[in-house]
Amino acid sequence: MKQDISFEPVEGVSIAVVPDEAAAVEIGKPGWLVYLINYNDFALTNVIISSNGYGQDAEGHVVRTSTLRHHFEEVEAQSAVPIEPIDPALFHLNNQYWVSYYRGAQIFDKKFVFVPDSIVVENLIPLALLGREGVLHS
Repeated sequence: MKQDISFEPVEGVSIAVVPDEAAAVEIGKPGWLVYLINYNDFALTNVIISSNGYGQDAEGHVVRTSTLRHHFEEVEAQSAVPIEPIDPALFHLNNQYWVSYYRGAQIFDKKFVFVPDSIVVENLIPLALLGREGVLHS
């Protein structure tokens, strides 16, 4: 049962949204790419990420994006993997990334939510593992 599962706190795992020139060329407007970053000294296994957006549009109508699911067999220690591109037209929504992974037999689980209008150039910080700037949620 769910109550029998011990959920330890997630440490050393982050989500970053990074400006991406290749995506900008491909779609003809500013492109951004979402990354999973593993700052730990151990690999993450059986990683599942569920992403979606939700909130309201300018007229106050409820908006919900499709839910996308991604799977990675392993994310190496001290590394980052691209998850998905994200359209800047969605930055006015809550953008949620629900990350689950295993370390050995222990499961870990955390929701990362970028609140509306938090993914902006003014919030870019250097991300050493990526060698570029991005908006970090840890």
